[in-house]
Amino acid sequence: MPFLREPSHILLLLIVVVVLFGAKRLPDSARSLGKSMRIFKGEMKEMKEDGKKPEDKDPDSVEK
Repeated sequence: MPFLREPSHILLLLIVVVVLFGAKRLPDSARSLGKSMRIFKGEMKEMKEDGKKPEDKDPDSVEK
């Protein structure tokens, strides 16, 4: 990010975030964000695995 070139910019941004959201709500927000990311990653992993599995054959359509 071009506007965060110096450590003082990052510190200022963190102060603004704490002032806007409050120190009490930040842990809850971080926790819910982490939970959402875990759910998203799990769904992406399932989608990848579904594409690799061979299609299950229907037991009624078994050829003799």
